[in-house]
Amino acid sequence: MSDSPGVSEFSGFSETAAGVRVDVEVKVRASQSRVLGVKANRLSVALAAPPVDGAANAALIEALAAHFDLPRRQVQLIAGERSRRKVVELTGLSKSQLLARIPSK
Repeated sequence: MSDSPGVSEFSGFSETAAGVRVDVEVKVRASQSRVLGVKANRLSVALAAPPVDGAANAALIEALAAHFDLPRRQVQLIAGERSRRKVVELTGLSKSQLLARIPSK
């Protein structure tokens, strides 16, 4: 087992009536946008977009929607619009579906 927390220990989310809210940390200006896994109890997401004029937030919504196979309208930024640390809500996704789709490092 590695030193970093794995998916099974990931607790950076909460279930809501509509789905799950997830703590996310983004890395901007990456070579490609993709979900990396769990780091420091947050979902780590690399974004190709720069943090300018909302481009990174739009790229985050697009990346999460594609990764979790959800329509973009079901991915909503709840907090952290101008921060690397964000909270997003994934509507229509259960805890087990979330955990099953997070890549392990």
